[in-house]
Amino acid sequence: MKTTLHGLVLFLCVAGSASAQDWAKARVEKSPLHAEYVTLTHGTRAVQCWVAYPAGTDKATAVLVIHDSSGLTDWARLSADELAAEGYLAIVPDFLSGTGPKGGGTASFPGQNELDLELKKLPPAQIAADLEAAASYVKARPTANGKLVIAGFCWGGSQASIAACNRTDLKATFVFYGFPPKAADGIQKIQCPVYGFYGENDARVTLTVAPGQEEMKKAGKIFEPVIYAGAGHGFMAHGEPDYKGATAPDRKARDEAWARLQELLKKI
Repeated sequence: MKTTLHGLVLFLCVAGSASAQDWAKARVEKSPLHAEYVTLTHGTRAVQCWVAYPAGTDKATAVLVIHDSSGLTDWARLSADELAAEGYLAIVPDFLSGTGPKGGGTASFPGQNELDLELKKLPPAQIAADLEAAASYVKARPTANGKLVIAGFCWGGSQASIAACNRTDLKATFVFYGFPPKAADGIQKIQCPVYGFYGENDARVTLTVAPGQEEMKKAGKIFEPVIYAGAGHGFMAHGEPDYKGATAPDRKARDEAWARLQELLKKI
């Protein structure tokens, strides 16, 4: 059942994939903020990351963004830019770095099906090592204040839940339409609050929220999910102002979830 659900989550994230994100690319290119690609290495592996910097000279909390099942897309870059615009230092690793045709990353895949297949094959230890490389890099930036949070979407939301179980340096974990932390992943080790963001019309994922709450409660951990009325899977991308075909519930959910995220980040 776990494999089946995971596969469904990968499938459900496809709607906002790279091929339909010209609107996101345009907004990133028009952004007045500084952002850049950096290549990080650990062992023999090289990981491409997108880093967006806030304006000003104040030291900022770092947000490690875990992309959805479409990889490091233009919307993933836009999400980093939106966080930077609010004063946060954001980094998005491409977990598909080196796995595509001719050793490429997300952009090298011919389509979502091929990307999905490769994403499922990523070793958990490699994902954790990529996260560590990105976290170490962003925390060491001169403009970083030493605080680190993780925000993950879809596949990345589930990975954020796993990271919460394995990292002791997190101030908060934000899970967007991903599975809640599971006892099997070691929820007793969680040392930060976990906040969930879910769509009412995303039953295959949202049905895991109540069991997740129960497991976290038994472990004495904080898991605070919000389920947005009428919203579907991927509403953070599908509710963006420039996303064509967005439904009213997705737009409302996106606005409310974004406001909630900002309020929670301000408390860190």
